[in-house]
Amino acid sequence: MQIQSILAPVWKFLSRRFALVLLLVVSLTFQGCSVGLAGLNGFSDSLDGYRFLYPNGWVQVKVTNGPDVVLHDIIEQTENMSVVINPLPGRKTLQDLGSPTEVGYQLGKTAIAPEGSGRQADLVKAEERQVGDKLFYELEYLVTLKDGSQRHNLVSAVVSRGRLFTLNASTPEVRWSVMADLLEKSVQSFIVN
Repeated sequence: MQIQSILAPVWKFLSRRFALVLLLVVSLTFQGCSVGLAGLNGFSDSLDGYRFLYPNGWVQVKVTNGPDVVLHDIIEQTENMSVVINPLPGRKTLQDLGSPTEVGYQLGKTAIAPEGSGRQADLVKAEERQVGDKLFYELEYLVTLKDGSQRHNLVSAVVSRGRLFTLNASTPEVRWSVMADLLEKSVQSFIVN
């Protein structure tokens, strides 16, 4: 009996300590699960019906006669993201425009590195993803500029309400290893109503 009465306070102390450690481990585990969206803010255009996530520290830039919206990093201003909306004739779907690879090559020649721009766009990856009833093409490019420097571009393209929506995210190749995860999450977050 005396041993039990001596051990009771010790057991109580250890069980409380164990519960605190367990609570700490569980909370850190759940916090680690939510880090996937850390470093991202939301952008929403209710008029045109799209939304996406973009990196913290980026700001919107006013443009005329160009993309619907442009954002860039405050410090590394050549890191940017934009949404372009183009009308499509008839009731075309994304598949009517071609496969992911075909659309990727076409966008590379007309938007990423048009003739006379001095840029060359090499399509690295072309995939598709389905979100609800919408089909998205996810495209990745390595772009070489006139001066020989390189950039990495990620594009998400979707057709909705007779229009082609494209979200383009771009960073200098020297920053790709740092920005790849955030830009991939941003592009994959692109949703159009």
